Amino acid sequence: MSPHAKLISSLSLLLGTTITASSTHWVMAWTGLEINTLAIIPFISKSHHPRAIEATIKYFLVQATASALLLFSSTSNAWATGQWDITQLTHPTSCLLLTIAISMKLGLVPFHFWFPEVLQGSPMTTALLLSTIMKLPPITILFLTSHSLNPTLLTAMAIISTALGGWMGLNQTQI
Repeated sequence: MSPHAKLISSLSLLLGTTITASSTHWVMAWTGLEINTLAIIPFISKSHHPRAIEATIKYFLVQATASALLLFSSTSNAWATGQWDITQLTHPTSCLLLTIAISMKLGLVPFHFWFPEVLQGSPMTTALLLSTIMKLPPITILFLTSHSLNPTLLTAMAIISTALGGWMGLNQTQI
């Protein structure tokens, strides 16, 4: 990867994270998430190895599905309430769809199967980025909408993700 492409991708990662973290409108938050998704793809596929290409495609498909769910959730909430503000998430179906979308983006249980496979096909630095910085924008959205989401469901997913992640991590030999 050329230095210019690396610089543009790195700046796009920072831009996408900043846009998502500072947005109050659903479309801007979605835009920031999409910028992040598109900015990390060159880092994942940098080695041009078949495993890296497979990891890139898996990452893209999961993130595109989660982004579509997030956009559908925000659109259905706006249709029901007339509000595009992130903090005004009140429609129950929209809350459930947003929880699913965010858990897909974060790799929480039951939507976690893609994450270890993507990490296996990624270089170590990219795996570190995927495990840390790429989690900040979805966690920001989760924090902004936490008053509307089901706390029992979120707590159950967090506990199961922690337990299953630790347990399955003992069996992981390729990361």
